Amino acid sequence: METKSKVSYYRVNKNRYAKNGMMVLTILACSLIVLIVVGLTIRSAPILFSRPLSELLFSTEWKPFKGQFGFAPFIVGTFAVTGVAVVIAVPLCLLTAIYLSEYASSRVTRFVNPFIDVLSGIPSIIFGVWGILLVVPFISKYIAPLFNVSSNGYTVLAGGLVLSIMIFPIIINVLLEVFKTVPNEMKDASLSLGATKWQTVKKVLLKRALPGVIAAFVLGLSRAFGETMAVLMVTGNVSKLPKSLMDPTYTLPSLIANNYGEMLSIPMYDSALLLASLILLMIILFFNIISRIILVKIERNYQ
Repeated sequence: METKSKVSYYRVNKNRYAKNGMMVLTILACSLIVLIVVGLTIRSAPILFSRPLSELLFSTEWKPFKGQFGFAPFIVGTFAVTGVAVVIAVPLCLLTAIYLSEYASSRVTRFVNPFIDVLSGIPSIIFGVWGILLVVPFISKYIAPLFNVSSNGYTVLAGGLVLSIMIFPIIINVLLEVFKTVPNEMKDASLSLGATKWQTVKKVLLKRALPGVIAAFVLGLSRAFGETMAVLMVTGNVSKLPKSLMDPTYTLPSLIANNYGEMLSIPMYDSALLLASLILLMIILFFNIISRIILVKIERNYQ
């Protein structure tokens, strides 16, 4: 009897220790984002205290040698390239995932899935080279003349096209996993009532999987915001506000990658680049928080 009580006591303590240990690890993992924000804020403090935040965010002048650090062209460029990528990727990824999940035969699915997996594993530098060799000349020779514009091809559109292809596999794979969570009984019930396959997709599959669909697109959006090398290679890297898709642009990740460690002897340059990192992080956190709020509201409506 005493042995059994000791074993029970040991099991209870073991369970408590495991629970507390996992809680500590979870807190440490979650605190990483706080530590990153605090570190970037501390390193950005010199430029934040020397100039108004409104001037830094909305000024279009980027002249480090003269002490002018306007982030507006880089913020707008980041949103422009990411926006083009999302507009292209969202419908294509959604329709592709629906086809593979609901319409394609198992043979087609087995054939296509490895290509999607390979696409997700290609280094970004390869996408950048591909963009320089094919996308940039195509825009310069064929797309720009359609709009009576002279362009060398290094544009917002080039960055958006390359970036959209890079986020394809991420969004498609997540959507496929989300669609698998929808019970077959619900789809079968819809079909048995006389609904067509497409009506079932719209009224049952997409409606039931809506939170997961939104999460997939937010994941792709976050990935697009942070992409550096491929975008850096095809957008021209000109620090001015883009007025159209045929203008060159400069994104925040490209600014950091191009300049950090090169000219940090210039006063405030180090602080300005770390502020660019902080701005990029805040943008991504903002979109993730907003998406999470939307997901919670949608889940409540389902309940």
